[in-house]
Amino acid sequence: MDLQPEGRHVRLSGSERLWSGDGFRESSQNLLLEEPQMNLLLVALLLAAQTPDPRSGHSDTAAQVLLRLEDDWAVGLTHRDAALFRRLLADGFIYTEDDRTVGRDDVLRDVAAGPDTVATAHNEDMKVHRFGTTAIVTGWLVVGGHGPKGPFSRRYRFTDTWVQRGGRWQIVAAHDYLVPPK
Repeated sequence: MDLQPEGRHVRLSGSERLWSGDGFRESSQNLLLEEPQMNLLLVALLLAAQTPDPRSGHSDTAAQVLLRLEDDWAVGLTHRDAALFRRLLADGFIYTEDDRTVGRDDVLRDVAAGPDTVATAHNEDMKVHRFGTTAIVTGWLVVGGHGPKGPFSRRYRFTDTWVQRGGRWQIVAAHDYLVPPK
């Protein structure tokens, strides 16, 4: 198929092989498109190029996996599941909360033996933003439990950055903002 501009028109031409009882024959086609038709054709081509293939399921599947991993994180807090966090946190992982920044080893230590005991944790209003093999997940983490100062109930606004490596998603950076109590 060939598109040839002709002033305010486009000539669409091509050939195809057609079967006619006694064998194949060549057929050529010419179609002259005027400006409004040309615009519709261009819009249709652009939309077709940007629409993900629904048969692949990659974007939906990846989003579902990431949301499940975020929920695993919340449940892992309640079980002090250091093995889970070792799998989730990439080497070089960076965590920021308000004014402090810590690395992977500090997070693993806090999860396993930190001063707070998390009794309940769940996520709310999560959204996945895909950028190829990188994804940003935003949402709310709501935790409850007790610590050295007594019982607590906390809401964190989070932004987590995930990277897919070797077919597996790992978190490379996380930022939590602790909403001040009312």
